[in-house]
Amino acid sequence: MNKKHLTLLVALALGTSLDATASGYRFGSQSVSAQGTADANGAEAADASTIFTNPAGLSRLDGRQIMGGITAVVPHSTFQDGGSTRFTGTSTGGKTSQDSYAPGVVAGPSLYYSQKIDGQWTAGLGVFVPYGTKLDYDSNWSGRYSLNNIKLESVNVNPSVAFKLSEQHSFGFGIDIEYMKARLGQSVDVPGSIAAAKAAGAGAALVGQIIALGGNPAALATAGDAHAGVDGKDWGYGFNVGYLYSPDVNTRFGIAYRSSIKHELKGGAVWDFSTVTSDAVVNKVLQGASHHANSASRVDVSTPETLSINAFHQFDPKWAGMADVTWTRNSRLQDINIQFVGAGVGDLVIRQQWKNTVRVALGANYQLNDTTVLRAGIAHDDAPIQGDTLRHAALPDADRLQLSFGANWKLTPASSLDLAYSWLHFNDASGNYTNNCNPLMTTCTGNGETTRGTWKTRMQLIGLAYNYKF
Repeated sequence: MNKKHLTLLVALALGTSLDATASGYRFGSQSVSAQGTADANGAEAADASTIFTNPAGLSRLDGRQIMGGITAVVPHSTFQDGGSTRFTGTSTGGKTSQDSYAPGVVAGPSLYYSQKIDGQWTAGLGVFVPYGTKLDYDSNWSGRYSLNNIKLESVNVNPSVAFKLSEQHSFGFGIDIEYMKARLGQSVDVPGSIAAAKAAGAGAALVGQIIALGGNPAALATAGDAHAGVDGKDWGYGFNVGYLYSPDVNTRFGIAYRSSIKHELKGGAVWDFSTVTSDAVVNKVLQGASHHANSASRVDVSTPETLSINAFHQFDPKWAGMADVTWTRNSRLQDINIQFVGAGVGDLVIRQQWKNTVRVALGANYQLNDTTVLRAGIAHDDAPIQGDTLRHAALPDADRLQLSFGANWKLTPASSLDLAYSWLHFNDASGNYTNNCNPLMTTCTGNGETTRGTWKTRMQLIGLAYNYKF
């Protein structure tokens, strides 16, 4: 189960319990200037990062501009067990609390470039991190049969172009070239499988096989967990489009769409029974009984598309307000099958069944003086998880509230710095997830565990970017 499960969650690849501002696996900070307004500035088009939020905004940029930034994600997460059990109904044992499974800091870089071609056409290129997660639970925590660790990395290269039809209407289009790489690890419930085999009357056959091969069956009493790991990678392709309407010089309305991207994550699955006991023969027999062997692995997943509607208005020379509503089609992620290519075993089926979500953000700019613009924003984002029975350890996501502050300092007439700070408060996330396939089944793969507990997460984002105009 572990390897499959692992592959699945990787494949989902949608942002993270460490996800910056957006729900799911999406890494939600692709622009430091946008972060300062809690990503409410989709219609502002103040710099080249508009390539991500609305490519039509490129039509508002003059000359050549480059923006390079990095956002540090600083999470604090804890887990408290609420009675996790094996498929046999007994306790999984292990550590009942976790407070260091999230990394101290995760950094997400971004780079944008725009160039005015003529009075109507502007081209640009964006490189950013769309999805990402990294969790590393203790190897003996109570939920180890569900997950030990997960790491998802991705990068999107987004060449774009904008066409200015008139002073009121602009259109934008971009191609998304996305690379995704993931690794997952999980424990295998060997002790539970041995207990179940004995209860079903198959213990004698297991002992006989061990003796016939020259092993010591007494080692069964000391058996611990086996371990599984999966990795996979893939390139995928999509597109994004945008429209910007400016009824007057102080007001803009925008709409932007980013397509789904299909990924076929391919890699390998490794099952390690070498440390289950101190007897190599016993370990070999136990692995054979489990029907788990190293193999290729594959999972097909489609990332969710997004649709954003945003507005910007300059009230006076100092104050500007903005808003954004983004709908994400997370319902693409229903049950996912993890395949073990050529292994002759059933898939692992992950009950994901995500729901569509809406994120609402409000922001403001204040021109403090000739060189400084202050920013602030607030946003609320729904989690795609429908309930406790569908909340898995790989993504203990929950609804969150974000408060952001930022500033832009003009260093020279051609250069400036953007700074941003965000505080995210997540609702407590209770989980009661059961894997419907256990080690005694031959038609599917799984530990059959139930992971019960509560995750609590708080997060800070710190962003820094440099802008230069040629």
